Amino acid sequence: MKEQMTPLEEIRHSSAHVLATAVLRLFPEAQLDIGPPTDTGFYYDFDLEHKFTAEDLEKIEAEMKKVIKENQKFIRVEVPRDEAIQMIKDFGQETYKLGRLDDIPEGDTISFYKNGEFLDLCAGTHVNYTKKIKAFKLLSVAGAYHRGDSSNKQLQRIYGTAFATKDELAAHLEMLEEAKKRDHRRIGKDMQLFTFDSEQVGPGLPLWMPKGTVLVDELEKLAKETEFAAGYDRVRTPHLAKESLYHTSGHLPYYEESMFPAMEFEEEAGGEKVRYFIKAMNCPHHHKIYAAVPRSYRDLPVRLSEYGTCYRYEQSGELMGLMRVRSMQMNDAHIYCTEEQFEEEFNAVNEMYLKYFKLFGFDKYLMRFSTHDPDQLGKKFVDNAELWKKTENMVRDVLKSSGINYVEVPNEAAFYGPKIDVQVWSAIGREFTIATNQVDFAVPARFGLEYTTSENTKETPLCIHRAPLGTHERFIGFLIEHFGGDFPTWLAPEQVRILPISDKVADYAKTLLSDLRASGVRATADLHNEKLGAKIRKAELDKVPNVLIVGPKEAEDGTVSVRSRFEGDRGTMSAEAFKEDLLETIRSRKLQVKE
Repeated sequence: MKEQMTPLEEIRHSSAHVLATAVLRLFPEAQLDIGPPTDTGFYYDFDLEHKFTAEDLEKIEAEMKKVIKENQKFIRVEVPRDEAIQMIKDFGQETYKLGRLDDIPEGDTISFYKNGEFLDLCAGTHVNYTKKIKAFKLLSVAGAYHRGDSSNKQLQRIYGTAFATKDELAAHLEMLEEAKKRDHRRIGKDMQLFTFDSEQVGPGLPLWMPKGTVLVDELEKLAKETEFAAGYDRVRTPHLAKESLYHTSGHLPYYEESMFPAMEFEEEAGGEKVRYFIKAMNCPHHHKIYAAVPRSYRDLPVRLSEYGTCYRYEQSGELMGLMRVRSMQMNDAHIYCTEEQFEEEFNAVNEMYLKYFKLFGFDKYLMRFSTHDPDQLGKKFVDNAELWKKTENMVRDVLKSSGINYVEVPNEAAFYGPKIDVQVWSAIGREFTIATNQVDFAVPARFGLEYTTSENTKETPLCIHRAPLGTHERFIGFLIEHFGGDFPTWLAPEQVRILPISDKVADYAKTLLSDLRASGVRATADLHNEKLGAKIRKAELDKVPNVLIVGPKEAEDGTVSVRSRFEGDRGTMSAEAFKEDLLETIRSRKLQVKE
């Protein structure tokens, strides 16, 4: 049975077929893999010796317009398997399409869609005629391994986007242009926030420069203050552990491919070789801390937080700036609680998310509630149907009662319990996954975690895994793009820059600098022998939120002329008044947004 798509999905899916039609007209030797619609457009994967260029995309797009103008009809054809095999061979696309045909279970309907001379193995659905595609644009070419497996051949993936109207397409393309300007990799380089050295340090291992380290430190300070007020206790754990720890937790069967390879050492006692893994997650270590002392129901909930660095061997093709790295500093914590305490604790975590959303000005968010697939119990998910049902209902009830905006997604839970992925949208409308909140009903029992009840019996606590700021790498990457590098004063790497108009007032500038830094303000003074206009332009390029211009009159009166990146020219005020206002802005973590 074919799955009905939304009208926009049909436009995008049909655009992918038109793309493939055009490519085969221009490059008949190309072999096709798949071409689905996506949340923002469509793509198609091609196996072709010729490497697509920007000029090729222009030619392909022009050919697509011809196909659309021909107003070809999309015709669905259902056939038995042996006939499908022959149709694929007759069309000359057996390299990948026969493998895709094998993915269709015996007994399921096998269908093709035909438009003009083009034929594709496809479940559908599509628009009726190609002229229904009124607004599309090809965007880029990228490499993509067949079936996402790096051991397979790398294909060429052409990305495009399509909308129902030209106005919607224009708005989307404008957003993409703005996204290029806000790309965290470009801004990070321009502002000297972080760097990578793939050759000698390794890909996906960011090096935080002084200004970028300020961002990490400020986020950690924020999280520590927030969590201390919420009753969390901080812990620290090592960067590696024996293989047996991750067998006990159950992580190895699910995550070993994403972990760095084990290191083997010969232990002093007995001479046996023991394997160690660099940690990919903090939770097994936290479970050991919980288990280190006896726990009573009076001690619960126990909330353990850490900013531990974790390491995951992400595929090189998936690495992307700070958004996908191999070394990550996790804003991690684990809450051990009773079932009766679960609702209050889980809701408190969600409330913490909302507090952060308001602080950073995230106007649009969505909680993505991921549940399990009953058919995958014992394979992808822990085999305990009763606890899956129970904990999913608990999470669902909290989300409903709190009124939090959420959607439910099947078959994407963690292996040990249901989870929530936190989706946020940046100032220009780009969607990001920045945090997670998970329920663990399985692993605490594997570690023998327990507490003594009021009836003097032993029970296993529930565990809530939560990371409201996710990893600092991804969260900072998002903030760079969200603010476009124009961080509010409390977060800015450089909060104030003092610009003396001449050497005659350099001493006054130094006095101001000393006073601000003594108050904990990240201030600098530009004492270079340059014209004031050049100094101002440099401060603007460096996105410094507060610029103080001082001349002989300011030095005589003890004043400063203030330029704010967010408020414009604020005029002249006493140096002390500026400092008091600045410190309050920093203390309150005031949200400032550049218009």
